[in-house]
Amino acid sequence: MGFTQISPLEIQENASKIIGKDYMLVTAGNKEKSNCLTASWGGLGFMWNKPVACIVIRPQRYTKEFIDREDFFTLSFFDNSYKEMFAFCGSKSGRDVNKIEACNLTPFVTPNGSIAYEQARLVLECKKLYAAPLIAEGFIDKNLLSNYTAGDYHVQYIAEITNCLIK
Repeated sequence: MGFTQISPLEIQENASKIIGKDYMLVTAGNKEKSNCLTASWGGLGFMWNKPVACIVIRPQRYTKEFIDREDFFTLSFFDNSYKEMFAFCGSKSGRDVNKIEACNLTPFVTPNGSIAYEQARLVLECKKLYAAPLIAEGFIDKNLLSNYTAGDYHVQYIAEITNCLIK
């Protein structure tokens, strides 16, 4: 596979850039069945004395079913040659198409049984610690509510980064 395990504290990437501009695939499931989605909202940090990742998933997303069922999920980061893959995975539902096969991704099983991809340059395996839906009353900047005209508020997940694999 060509990955080296490092401490999450050794990540040299700019989190705002790799999540917000380069995007990531959020994947949950196991070797029998998994699903992924493109995400550009989230963060990396330190909370409860642990390195953590924060992601948000809309309730109607198919991948959310896998995230809710499993203890772990992965965040996979790719180089810029995968922009078309991100567009595809962000516009198609895993209920209708196998995105992993359609994008010619090569899945592998991570140390805790999650799924990630050999084509990724950085993989974070994450253990769920906290989940809660965002609510309208929590928004101090009410202009942000324009992101939720359908009332489909994201669910926020905070997860410990348990494994960090880099090429």
